[in-house]
Amino acid sequence: MRSRLYPVFKYTVIALWACFVAGPFFWAMTTSFKDVNGVQGGATYLPWLQYEPTVTGWRNIFGGAGGVDVMQPFVNSAVVTVAASAISLVLGSLAAYALSRYRFKLGFIKNSDIVFFFVSQRIMPPVVLVIPFFYLLQWTGLLDTILGLVIVTVALLLPIAVWVMVDFFNGIPREIDEMAMLDGCGPFQTFVRAILPNSLPGLTVAAMFCAVFGWNDFFFAFRLTFTEVQTLPQAVVALNSSIPPWWTLSAAALFGVAPLILLALWVERYLSKGNLSGAVR
Repeated sequence: MRSRLYPVFKYTVIALWACFVAGPFFWAMTTSFKDVNGVQGGATYLPWLQYEPTVTGWRNIFGGAGGVDVMQPFVNSAVVTVAASAISLVLGSLAAYALSRYRFKLGFIKNSDIVFFFVSQRIMPPVVLVIPFFYLLQWTGLLDTILGLVIVTVALLLPIAVWVMVDFFNGIPREIDEMAMLDGCGPFQTFVRAILPNSLPGLTVAAMFCAVFGWNDFFFAFRLTFTEVQTLPQAVVALNSSIPPWWTLSAAALFGVAPLILLALWVERYLSKGNLSGAVR
């Protein structure tokens, strides 16, 4: 009896959780194709049956009347996210490999303490960091610039890359390093030629985390940019006036989350650790 009820219970829980997760997306999708009459008409979700769909909300986010053009903020967010994620992956992978394969000690400070130091940078509340970042960028003339935002974002994403890659490098057999060195590779060549090709799943996970955190950052972009640079989260929040145009706001929110969904679908194939099978010869 228990064996028959368990699958029913399991799939019921999964279905309920899927509905809970997909519910806000479904609401935003239906709202994005409404106008003021459709929104004020109450809870309506079936197009053509309960309301007449319109593309007013989508037209508004691309510079239509009463809306805002999100293309430049989209480009700004893409540049900041891609640049910061790439730099964080390069620096984070190098630091993680050193922490995984070599032993560092300065008094009571060891490798585990250094890794914790990196992770602790994400523990601190963002409000603690924004004032030092503000004065640093102001002093260097990078306030309200793409470059300044990239530098700050790298500081936020680097701990994530180090944390993910240290754990992954620890799971790669050291025999791979030894065989590469027997073939005449130095430490850096071993890292590039032997370790990185076997680290694609870990790099994918780290890149995904970096992309999500970098793309969704609003607090630092809001505090460190003003008129010259605006990211997509800022543009979406700017639509939330005293009387929010829910159709435009929903379209902008879906447009903002779409790149992350497409990225997740594209990199899903690389998330299997089975790529390491046969790596040790």
